[in-house]
Amino acid sequence: MLAQTQDTMSMSVTTEYYFKDLDLEKLFKALGATDPKALVKTVQHFTTKEAGKRDKIVLDYFGRSGIDQIVGSIVKSLQTSPTLPKAAKVLDLGAGSGFFTVRVAEKVRKTNPDTSFYAMDLTPAMLLSLAKSKDEITSFVGLAENIRESVQQARKYLKIPVKFDAVFSTMMLHHSPQPARVFESIWEVLKKNGKAIILDLCEHEFEEFKTELDDLHLGFETKDIASMARKYFSTVRIEKMKGICCSSSGRSAEIFLAVMQNRL
Repeated sequence: MLAQTQDTMSMSVTTEYYFKDLDLEKLFKALGATDPKALVKTVQHFTTKEAGKRDKIVLDYFGRSGIDQIVGSIVKSLQTSPTLPKAAKVLDLGAGSGFFTVRVAEKVRKTNPDTSFYAMDLTPAMLLSLAKSKDEITSFVGLAENIRESVQQARKYLKIPVKFDAVFSTMMLHHSPQPARVFESIWEVLKKNGKAIILDLCEHEFEEFKTELDDLHLGFETKDIASMARKYFSTVRIEKMKGICCSSSGRSAEIFLAVMQNRL
């Protein structure tokens, strides 16, 4: 009971009010979701199946060495030229419970202590756990296909920038009903010379992932990722990550890393 009280106190009153006041179906409709009611059901799936054990799921998927490699790749990409400005604004898109957000933020702030981090996800229950434990990371609900309007809706309650120096996303794209739109959505909220980093599954044949994990896509071919990215970004680099895969019940799929730079 004491721990719960301390957790609640760690959140600002504004953040707590924001999560309690959310009407998800109304929000998703305002954000232009094609089927707001179905999206609410998706949120319910993640709330009941994953929210309380999200960190363990991620650990089981990748293992500690895989997680270290993913975090290291994101941090290296963020710190490679063009480097982040002193007071950079960085968004984790599809952050879930903030498993990667927290780890990336801790490493980046060792050299860029004034960097601000923001976490956006579809599922409030996941973001609440992040908000309670790490209130220096601003969490808000939104759609990956419409980040710009998601930010505008959240700004009614929270202090969030309209543009970011960098956006990164880990294992979210294969859950998106419109992956091509996600690239445009990221581009819309990046500052000039901003960069985007996406890690996700390479194409695989495990059809059962759609029912077991609520996946919408069986990964992606890297050439298709490149095609979607080049419509909006002047520089696109895509590579398969060596020695790492996403595993579930003995089945595994490779991971790709896409790093994109915004047009000037």
